[in-house]
Amino acid sequence: MTQFADLSSIQLDAMREVGNIGAAHAATVLSQLLKQKVQMSVPRVSVTPLTEAAEFIGVPEMPMVGVYLRVFGDAPSKILYLYPKEQALFLAGLLLGETYKVRNILGEMEVSALKEIGNILTGAYVNAFSNFTKLNMISSVPALAFDMVGAIVNTVLADLGEVGDYALIIETKLTTSDSSIDGHFFLVPDSDSLGVILKTLGVNGECQNSSGSGCRK
Repeated sequence: MTQFADLSSIQLDAMREVGNIGAAHAATVLSQLLKQKVQMSVPRVSVTPLTEAAEFIGVPEMPMVGVYLRVFGDAPSKILYLYPKEQALFLAGLLLGETYKVRNILGEMEVSALKEIGNILTGAYVNAFSNFTKLNMISSVPALAFDMVGAIVNTVLADLGEVGDYALIIETKLTTSDSSIDGHFFLVPDSDSLGVILKTLGVNGECQNSSGSGCRK
């Protein structure tokens, strides 16, 4: 069974390419929704032990907003978006048309806006995966958590179901005409789902370590 810790550089590049396609789709939808040009990029894709994920993102005690969903279908997975509180509130303000008076609280309207953005981003990524791999995938209704990043990573992912020891973290950068928002996108496939995804991408080589040595098709 393929594990994230075993991914070669070629396999990570394939996942990054799908991430870039999903980001491009999400940017198009967000541009239409926000009525301004939005660009999204994927500067880095990393494989990180879940026990170290909080440290990878920042200080474990840093307050973060997490939007999380389940993906059902041919490759069941868990998805989690993480944004620093201030940037999440700014992002919500963009959708609400209140950038000039962004509130410093996560009220009902802000939560609804962030869930909608999570829906848009997930839809873009799921569509990219489906179009690329021809796998049937559909996402659940999003939920939102506001807590320290360590608590979200350690508990929210567990709430979504049994997970492995590693997660794929796709760093995302969202840029508008006058701002830049950095976030983290967690993809945690269920048991056997990673192998299904890699096989359909044509990079399902068996690898002995993350450097790619010992890989074979």
